[in-house]
Amino acid sequence: MSGIVAGAGLAAWGLAGCGDDDSGSGSGSGSGSGHEAGGRGEKERGDGGRSSAPPPAGVLGANFNGDPATVEFAELKDISATWLRGFFPMRDADEGSISDKPQIAKLLEAKKRGFGTVLSLKFPYSQQDIPTPGSPAWKTAFARLDKVLPTVLDRVDILVIGNEPFLETRKDQRDRRLNLFYEKLAQRVIDYRDNHSAGKTKLYMGALNHLDWKGGQTGATARWMRFVKKTKAIDGVDIHPHVTSLAGAKQYLDYVLPRMRPEQKFLATEFSLVLLWKQHLTDPVSPRFARAYEDAQGKKVWEVLRSATEEPFSQKKWDDFLSMSPWFADNKNYLRDQVEQFRKTGRLAVATYGVSQDKAMTSDFGAKKNPWMLNSLFCPYTVQSGKGSLPGRNRVWIDQFRALQKSS
Repeated sequence: MSGIVAGAGLAAWGLAGCGDDDSGSGSGSGSGSGHEAGGRGEKERGDGGRSSAPPPAGVLGANFNGDPATVEFAELKDISATWLRGFFPMRDADEGSISDKPQIAKLLEAKKRGFGTVLSLKFPYSQQDIPTPGSPAWKTAFARLDKVLPTVLDRVDILVIGNEPFLETRKDQRDRRLNLFYEKLAQRVIDYRDNHSAGKTKLYMGALNHLDWKGGQTGATARWMRFVKKTKAIDGVDIHPHVTSLAGAKQYLDYVLPRMRPEQKFLATEFSLVLLWKQHLTDPVSPRFARAYEDAQGKKVWEVLRSATEEPFSQKKWDDFLSMSPWFADNKNYLRDQVEQFRKTGRLAVATYGVSQDKAMTSDFGAKKNPWMLNSLFCPYTVQSGKGSLPGRNRVWIDQFRALQKSS
């Protein structure tokens, strides 16, 4: 990538350029806080029109994780998205109407607008014991599930039973206790769907993490896959390959595909190179970027990113930062290459990619935090707003995201 000069930005890459804690995924808790500095609001930009979702076969969609305030329908229209995914923390079911919960309301509205929809049910137990049969926590978990199912079954296209079970439980409890809990949850969902003729919603188990790590493939993950394979009502498994390379993601595929029935498929509702980006946070900022921008001189990568969270960059400066950073520029085709890797298996149902930064990604950013902000299509916390009040963007990923809609 040598020879790119300041001001060339992403044009030098041949792109058209159109106007939860660190252990898991990059989105926050689903507080719905929105963006204080991004000029967001659907009333200013219209309702975003309607979508026409293709069937779940090799699809690339958008993901808001647990914070639906990070995405507007005008933005989804801008990137040509036709599918939308989010997760719902089940503890939020304790009070109020399920249909009014922001994550579920967003997906139900998306469905009305013609989008395909994926909802992951999140059962977080990292701060307490995983429920055991007959315990008060067990009864609470199933009561929450019983409250959610009538609102979502037959109304969302895909329901994922679990978000990241092997990260959202205590390390010493990621064993048969985890398996038993999720197997019983799945059977409850299956029974409800059968008893209420709600077969429009497909069911997946999800999601598996760190299958490329030493010790990431365990007896519990093997039992997880045996349950998926033997349970006829389950359509497949979800994976979250946040990795350092395509080879890491391939280890996920090599693990799950042989362990399913031939007709079963997989989801990849989260995926990224965030762990590769993290390896470079303590690198000195590239000399070319430092020469072009005096305020970057003498800084490390994480310090430049933090400065962008404190005072968002112009679109040109953000483009230059990415194109002049070899660790990013050398992987500029990642989104295209990763989705193509998924699709070549012939068994991808839906993959979804993070649509926007949220506040949790950028608050108090430091050298040890996962730089989720580098994954997002829209960058309202690190880039100044663009035309028509649309947020600033990562133009590398957005151009590839659009192109991948046409090639599915």
